[in-house]
Amino acid sequence: MTNSAPLRLRAVQRFKDLNDDIIVDLNELVSLAADICNTPIALVTLLDTDMQWFKAATGTDITCTPREVAFCNHTIAQTEVLVVPDLLADERFANNPMVTGPTAARFYAGAPLLTKDGHAVGSLCVVDFKTGELSPRQIKSLKSLAKQVVNLMELNWSLQTLEQQHKQSQSQKASITESEMKLKAIFDSSKDTHILVDRSLEIMAFNKAASVFFKTAYNKKLANGDNLIDYTDAEIRSQFLKYFAVALTGRSIKREWELMPGTPQVCWKETAFVPVKDDEGEVIGVAINSTDITTRKRHEEQISIQNEALNRIAIIQSHELRRPVASLLGIIDLMRMEDIDFSYFSMLEHTINELDEKIRAIVKDSEDTIQGRHLAIVA
Repeated sequence: MTNSAPLRLRAVQRFKDLNDDIIVDLNELVSLAADICNTPIALVTLLDTDMQWFKAATGTDITCTPREVAFCNHTIAQTEVLVVPDLLADERFANNPMVTGPTAARFYAGAPLLTKDGHAVGSLCVVDFKTGELSPRQIKSLKSLAKQVVNLMELNWSLQTLEQQHKQSQSQKASITESEMKLKAIFDSSKDTHILVDRSLEIMAFNKAASVFFKTAYNKKLANGDNLIDYTDAEIRSQFLKYFAVALTGRSIKREWELMPGTPQVCWKETAFVPVKDDEGEVIGVAINSTDITTRKRHEEQISIQNEALNRIAIIQSHELRRPVASLLGIIDLMRMEDIDFSYFSMLEHTINELDEKIRAIVKDSEDTIQGRHLAIVA
């Protein structure tokens, strides 16, 4: 028997709250104990720090007493049945209020309730108002019934523990399911395609956008277990494998490429290869995430075409338009050198210079526009 008080009290706590069905069974056992021992009272008691609790009883309506007056204090200190033929004649109990008071108990016998881990948590006891004795058969029966009481209380605790674990498991399962649903909702709501593959490129998971893309673009249905290389354009397959190999080393990498060129489904994708690691840091697969950048690429292409046009305009403005202006200015200088009298020299020169400044401004504006678009593309 284990004597550690904290451990014993912890064991008592396990049996404080009993199910109604178990209490019914315990009451049948105490009734049987009272019949076997020919006593009016039989009890199943639990002793905690301060109180003695009656978990089942026959012959009394009392549910508890202070522990200091409990006869069972002596019962739980031993492993055998304690029999006290005359409580009043026993110095351990002679001054006990339960003996000298209105209760006037005179006979007591109790079998300790010993748990499987050796803790005495209480007793199965019988009480009479007159002195008495138990036969060896009655003592053996009381001890056997005490074991059945412990078995019932242990069963009750096991069932409660299982029920609690089941509730926790169901709660965790519901929480996991809810989290998975939320994650899947976010995963599937993304416009980007997300595909998770293992080290051999076998598809492990994919989102709705990926499924729709491959169905629309290639008329292929994605399925877990398929090899992703079978869904990859032949033109980029070698590059794809190269970037996949880089991700397997543990480094993320990103690439832009054109898919299905020369077809109505032509598009541009920016693809990130992100290594997926286990709890020990080992790369077990790669997340391949692609964003459609077709609109951006087409916009960049339009800007490039416009820049080329502006370059041509700037060249025309800079050379073709300014050349006649320079010629006119040269003619005016020759006329001055020849002392040719022309009353509109100043006006003509002013007009030509003004036209030259306008052309210079247009050329500069064109160059600034080209430079600005170049910076925007780089950014």
